[in-house]
Amino acid sequence: MTDTDTALQPKKKGLTRRQKRGLSRGVQYAVFAAAVIAFAVTADWGRLQNQFAQADIAKQMFPDVITLALKNTVLYTLSGFVVGLVLGMVIALMRLSSVGPYRWLASVYIEIFRGLPALLIFIFVGVAVPLAFPGTEIPGGTYGKVALALGLVSAAYMAETIRAGIQAVPKGQMEAARSLGFSPAKAMVSIIIPQAFRIILPPLTNELVLLFKDSSLVLFLGVTLEERELSKFGRDLASTTANSTPILVAGLCYLLVTIPLSFVVRRMESKAQEAIR
Repeated sequence: MTDTDTALQPKKKGLTRRQKRGLSRGVQYAVFAAAVIAFAVTADWGRLQNQFAQADIAKQMFPDVITLALKNTVLYTLSGFVVGLVLGMVIALMRLSSVGPYRWLASVYIEIFRGLPALLIFIFVGVAVPLAFPGTEIPGGTYGKVALALGLVSAAYMAETIRAGIQAVPKGQMEAARSLGFSPAKAMVSIIIPQAFRIILPPLTNELVLLFKDSSLVLFLGVTLEERELSKFGRDLASTTANSTPILVAGLCYLLVTIPLSFVVRRMESKAQEAIR
């Protein structure tokens, strides 16, 4: 075959990169649609409605599910967040300290409390602390115990977030403050930390969402009827009515708070990226 014959042969045309992406996307949509249709056709909607969507049982939960369970959940979350933020700030500064023992102690704390499940921390606070310090009561009763347990867990994560935020502030800010006569401590408090918080506000808000869900572990501390949060409230009513509708209502109440918070986090992250650009 001559070079002329080779040139006259039609070239094989394959799919372009854009066409391949479109084909892959189309296949994924088709698989997703097939899964949804299969679920819709094969699911026993009558049994699901009977077990999870009983309107009369849902009505019995109001207004207590809002005025009691949701309120307690929010209080537990906020108290744990405040304790975690304060403790996390201290640990972050220790992590950045020039004093070796401070850095080592902060590192050990972070590794331990990030590695342990939150459930074990709740059990530790509810059982080990009273055994270790007999006759000593944690201020605030159950609210104080939950604040301490959630604070210990969240502080380990917040400390690393705060440390990263502080290190993200340009070093020239500290040098400029020192040239104006600021002490290192005053420069850190008045200049560096406020700028760091603008950077870490989205991940801190995300930590608040995680704490809101972790507050369900309060049931392992043993709570009274007036101290129940959403998860415990829903489980108790589900056991009483032999129906799962209270669990569904409790889940919807969680979403009532977490979805707006998640939206706020995404908005703040978008604004932060726009500011960087």
